[in-house]
Amino acid sequence: MEVALIAEGTYPHQFGGVSVWCDQLVRGMPDYDFLLVALTATGTEPVRWSLPDNVMSVDSVPLWGPLPPGPSSRRRGWRSPGSARRPPLGDLIDVLLTPPGQAQDRFAGVLREMFEFAQQADLTAALSGEWAVTLLSDAWRYWRMDSTDAAPTLHDAVTAMQLLEHSLRPFSRPPVRADIAHAVTNGLGALPALAARWRHGTPMVVTEHGIYMREQYMHSRSSPLRWPVRALHLRFLRRLCSLGYSEAEMITPGNVFNKRWEEQLGADLSRVRTVYNGVDPADFPASTSEPEIPTISWAGRVDPVKDLETLLLAFSLVRRQIPEARLRMFGSPPHGQEAYLERCRALAAELGVCDAATFEGRVAEIHDAYDAGQVVVLCSIAEGFPYTLIEAMTCGRPCVATDVGGVSEAVADVGLIVPPRSPEELAESCIRLLRDAALRRRLGAAARARALEYFTVDRAINAFDEIYTFVGSGLKLPTAELDDESDDLVPAAQPARGDATELLEAAG
Repeated sequence: MEVALIAEGTYPHQFGGVSVWCDQLVRGMPDYDFLLVALTATGTEPVRWSLPDNVMSVDSVPLWGPLPPGPSSRRRGWRSPGSARRPPLGDLIDVLLTPPGQAQDRFAGVLREMFEFAQQADLTAALSGEWAVTLLSDAWRYWRMDSTDAAPTLHDAVTAMQLLEHSLRPFSRPPVRADIAHAVTNGLGALPALAARWRHGTPMVVTEHGIYMREQYMHSRSSPLRWPVRALHLRFLRRLCSLGYSEAEMITPGNVFNKRWEEQLGADLSRVRTVYNGVDPADFPASTSEPEIPTISWAGRVDPVKDLETLLLAFSLVRRQIPEARLRMFGSPPHGQEAYLERCRALAAELGVCDAATFEGRVAEIHDAYDAGQVVVLCSIAEGFPYTLIEAMTCGRPCVATDVGGVSEAVADVGLIVPPRSPEELAESCIRLLRDAALRRRLGAAARARALEYFTVDRAINAFDEIYTFVGSGLKLPTAELDDESDDLVPAAQPARGDATELLEAAG
C-alpha cells in the first residue's frame, strides 16, 4: 500500500515533535511505501532527516518561494484575466464573508472549482491581478465592513489576496497518487489530500497533534496584519479545517483535548479515534542515578511557545530557597527564532542566574538531557501531546508540567501540574520535588509505569496499521471512539469557555 504523508513545515525538512512522530510512523511500517508531500516556505529547505528505504519520494511544495510548476508558471502580473479564464473568486469571497455556520457546503463546492481551475490555468496570476483586488474591495464595501473603525483599505485587499494566493498554491501541483492521503495536520496541510480525493478518489486520514485552528487563533493575537485581513484569512482557514474534517474517513487526534476541540469545530465524532504519541522504551531506559546538585532539566525547541521566560523567572525564585540549584536547558531555536534565545539569555543575566542557568544546545542523545536533572520541567503555553514529557516519564524522571493541550492526560497523577505563565506555582512545585527525594522516586517510578502501559511507539504503530488497512480497503473502521479507553485515562476537561468558545466567537 502507498501512503502519501502530507506535512506542513515539519518532516523531513525540520526537527521537532511532529517530525519525530512522522519518522516513527514511516520506520515502524516498513511494509508500506510512503510518498512525502511537504509544504515548505521557499522550497530550498534541505532534507534534515535520514530517510528509510520505504520513502519512495519527497515532493516539496513551496508556499512562498518560486512559483510552483503548473499549467502556466508565467506570472501575468496585474493584468485582468479574461472572463473565461477567471476562477470563482467572487463566490469564494462571498462565502468567506458569510457568518460561520452557514454556506459550508457552498464553500466545499467553490474550493473544488478553485482546484479545477488551478489544474488548467494560472491560479497565481489570476489571484494576483487588479481584478482580484478590486473584487475583494467591492465585496468589503458591499458587506459594510468599512463602517467600522477598522475599515479595510486597498493595502488590506492586496495583502488578503496575497495570503489567499499563497495558501492555495498546493492546488497548482499535480495531485499525488496513492492508496491513502494522510495529512499530518489540518488547514493548508489538508489541501494536497483534498486534491487527491477530488481527482483520484483517494481516501483521507487527518491527524492533529495540535489543533490547527486553535493555533491560528492564538497566533493572530500578535499578528501585525490589520483586523480585516486577519478576519478574512481566519474565516478561510476555519472553513478549510471544517472541510478537512468532513472529507476525512478517519480523524486521529493525538489526545482527548484535541478531540473535543475538533468536535466544537464540526468533526463527526463517529470518525474520530484518539491515538497517543509513543516512544520506544529501548531508547529511554530507566534512569538509575541523580545528579548530586539539585538540578532542573528542560529539553525542547527554544521558541516563544515553550515559554522559557517563565521558567527563568521560576528558577530565580527556586534559587532564593535552594541557592545551589541549577537549571540546564537543552535545545536550539528554529530558523527565525534566534532572537528569542538571546532574549532568554538577557533575562537570565537580568535575574542574576546566568551562572546557574545554562543553555546547552542540542544534545546527541536526548535521554542524557533527562538524566541531567532530578526534575524535568515542561513550561509551554501550548502543546499537543509532547514527546519530551513522555520521554522523561519513560526514563522515570518526575515531571512538573503546565496544564496545556494533552499534558494532563499524559501526566495524570504521576507528576505535578501547574497553570501556564505562573512562575510562582512552577517554582513551588520544583522546590517541593527537589527537597523530597522519596517523592521523586515514587513519582518517577509511577511515571515510567504509566508511559510503558499507554505511550509506546508499538501501540501507536499498531493503531495506524489497523486504520490504513481498513481505510485503504474502503472498509469502515469499527466504531469504538465513543467508548474509547483513551477517554478514561484521565478525566480530561472540556476546553474552557475562555479557551475554545471565546476564541471561536472572537474570530467570527
